[in-house]
Amino acid sequence: MVRTRLAATAVATGMLAAAAPAQAQDLTNIAQNNPGDTAWVLTASLFTLLITLPGLVLYYAGQVRAKNALSVGLQVAAITSIVSVLWIMVGYTLAFGDTVGGVIGNGRAWMLTGLTILRDGMSIPESTYVLFQMGLAIMAPALVVGAWVDRARFGWVVAFCGFWSLLVYAPVAHWIWGGGWLGGLGVVDKAGGLIVHTTAGVSALVVALLMGKRLQGKPGAHSPALMLAGAALLWVGFLARNGVPSLTATDDASAAMLNTHLAGAVSALAWLLVEKISRGKSTVSGFATGFLAGLVTITPSADLVSPGGAILIGIVGALVCFWMSNLVRTRLPIDDTLGVFALNGVCGMLGTLLLGLFAWQGLGGAGYTSASAIPLALGVQAMGVAVVALYSAFVTAIIAVGVSLFIPMRVSEEEEREGLDTSSHGERGWDFD
Repeated sequence: MVRTRLAATAVATGMLAAAAPAQAQDLTNIAQNNPGDTAWVLTASLFTLLITLPGLVLYYAGQVRAKNALSVGLQVAAITSIVSVLWIMVGYTLAFGDTVGGVIGNGRAWMLTGLTILRDGMSIPESTYVLFQMGLAIMAPALVVGAWVDRARFGWVVAFCGFWSLLVYAPVAHWIWGGGWLGGLGVVDKAGGLIVHTTAGVSALVVALLMGKRLQGKPGAHSPALMLAGAALLWVGFLARNGVPSLTATDDASAAMLNTHLAGAVSALAWLLVEKISRGKSTVSGFATGFLAGLVTITPSADLVSPGGAILIGIVGALVCFWMSNLVRTRLPIDDTLGVFALNGVCGMLGTLLLGLFAWQGLGGAGYTSASAIPLALGVQAMGVAVVALYSAFVTAIIAVGVSLFIPMRVSEEEEREGLDTSSHGERGWDFD
């Protein structure tokens, strides 16, 4: 495959830059749009939303107790609604408005006023870019839902995720993709390993710690079949999402999609093998978790590595996520209900670090040419991981506690034992009477 970019830092600044300064969209700008590229990004935007609705709804609903399946779906759907509104109003301009000191975007695009085409020669309307990025902004807080299922109060969930999308997700997106300071230092995250998965995973761990453990232990998935159906939709959605960062319908997109698919496939097989060796059986739940571990781990570098690199990244992602899942579940005094930290936080951070190695052209990557650049690349990526993780943890704790001053974080013991489907929403996810 032909790739033209020779440096990972150049990729970050040239491919995922912020939107151009606001000006009225005119017929000249419209004429410059590439219909093929625009059609591709619009299509991928729909598949990116498919990750959350219905993919994440089904994936999470299948893992929880039957009496809480409906509540999980409603939480994800409500988060989709509140984040969509906030993204249009203020979120996009905070993430991709003209940078203010490399820290946050300015108000040049409040309510999406004055959108134009992307700067730096991009060939799609800025409105198309807004749509695609909205799917990622929705996905990140929706992932955090897995940390608190069975016990979180619905009103608190919606309020927390609304604030989180503006105070955690939008600033981090600006730092790396919007012309901010981390991107300027050379931190690379092609499709959201840091911006989506690390922020969500670390935040999930913090909220799970603050919320406390469930009253009725840690049961397994009530419907592995439903979980697998949702995970399959996530797999398809990830292919489109990871193929978009170039914003063009080119070899870069197809390379990213092939590497994403390959990493997910080999990660699933590795997970099944480890599960068979350690537990005696390979499970449907393990397969679903395994390929998602590979998909998340390859996300930061999907079009920067070779197929061989994608295979190794998938294997490492499966092994590390399997170990971390067991550690969090059995050793730590934290009830991260659906393992959001291990699957998203750890794999997102791991993939970001592995990019620093596998982007080297000596390993078939499309990044730097000299092996002597590997230590610097790893150091820059590690710095990005540390900054994003610490910022996410600190601000998440403030938001969670702040919202709980007005809306209780957790339902009562009686409501939790009854199940949130009926106690909070007056309906049942499954009613066979």
